[in-house]
Amino acid sequence: MKELYNLFLQSSGVCTDTRNIVKDCIFVCLKGENFDGNNFAQAALEQGAKCVVTERTDFTGKNGFVVVGNTLDTLQQLSLYHRRKLTIPVIGITGTNGKTTTKELIAAVLTQKYKTAFTKGNLNNHIGVPLTLLSIKNDDEIAIVEMGANHNGEIAQLCKFVEPDFGLITNIGKAHIEGFGSVENIINTKKAVYDAVRLRGGELFVNAADERLTELTKDYGKVAFSGANSEITGEVVEMNPYLKVRIFGTTLQTHLTGNYNLNNILAAVAVGKRFNVSNKQIFNALENYIPSNNRSQINKIGTNTIIADFYNANPTSMTAALNNLSAITSEKKLAILGEMRELGAESATEHRKIVELTEKLHIPALFVGNEFCRCGGATAFETVDALNSHLAENKPQSTLILIKGSRGVHLENVRIE
Repeated sequence: MKELYNLFLQSSGVCTDTRNIVKDCIFVCLKGENFDGNNFAQAALEQGAKCVVTERTDFTGKNGFVVVGNTLDTLQQLSLYHRRKLTIPVIGITGTNGKTTTKELIAAVLTQKYKTAFTKGNLNNHIGVPLTLLSIKNDDEIAIVEMGANHNGEIAQLCKFVEPDFGLITNIGKAHIEGFGSVENIINTKKAVYDAVRLRGGELFVNAADERLTELTKDYGKVAFSGANSEITGEVVEMNPYLKVRIFGTTLQTHLTGNYNLNNILAAVAVGKRFNVSNKQIFNALENYIPSNNRSQINKIGTNTIIADFYNANPTSMTAALNNLSAITSEKKLAILGEMRELGAESATEHRKIVELTEKLHIPALFVGNEFCRCGGATAFETVDALNSHLAENKPQSTLILIKGSRGVHLENVRIE
């Protein structure tokens, strides 16, 4: 590993996709159910990679190739080797909902004062986390690593590479229940980030208004925010549809929507204060942050205002989004909701609850997906194409439209004219 790490230090970084090769990178040949990067080992070298890490034994002894037994394990161990060379604070973030937005907000705040490395996009799994760690440069002053999970024990495994000095869980709700089996398993998986920080004698950032999180951290020192007894609190001033909040007596206009984002904002404030970022710098970061990747994005299409929040969905986030839509003042509203994936045996019940919630809130809704078709009546469509045909004949005008659903439904293809 030492020899490979020395090559890494001389490289331009690590790459796992031949479509994104950068000159003098280390290309790691990963494989999955439907692909095998080892088949592109030679091509990677020809495209400019400094060296190629592969499982193909026919490259043994050839210049430019490092042959290993398991390329994924090698990638992960290389990231751990690099992590242990770092002397900067590393913040680990996980949670059922809001972890990416919270990570982005924290990064915006910390970047005001520090050279900050942080997870790009959604690289938060067993491949993405090692790549994030390996992207941390020698002159970075602080790092933020997002960790996601869809099955038991995954956060504990990721923490073995991250070894976080600070930890934050945004919340713990129902998501990927099919993989976890129960909410209790979700709790045990997520709290692994707390356990990892404790092992290192680090600190936790905890939403004191969340009883579940405060119970998990009652015997451990923490930086609290949001709760009534916390010094870091805030309130929603307005949301039409952008969120305006008041923190420390100062009113901030954000580019976010949703009351639920107040806790994400306060988490960023708490981290900023802990690392001595000034209030002025914190407020500047929060007011200038613009969400992307279909997470609470607000767009104007014709006369309609679109809340694009379809990066992912689960019962907790879907309920929050609908309550948010209900709270916004608008003469005409519409919810376009795609089915929620990976709910297992609870799927039918949870989808029925969402249909009932739209009725309770008096929000007109169009549903997409087989699960909603079983309980959504005439306003449910099996596919986005079928929905688009309906929208072509029933064009919304001057309407506030929420679009939310699991990624696999492909709601990015919904056509609003």
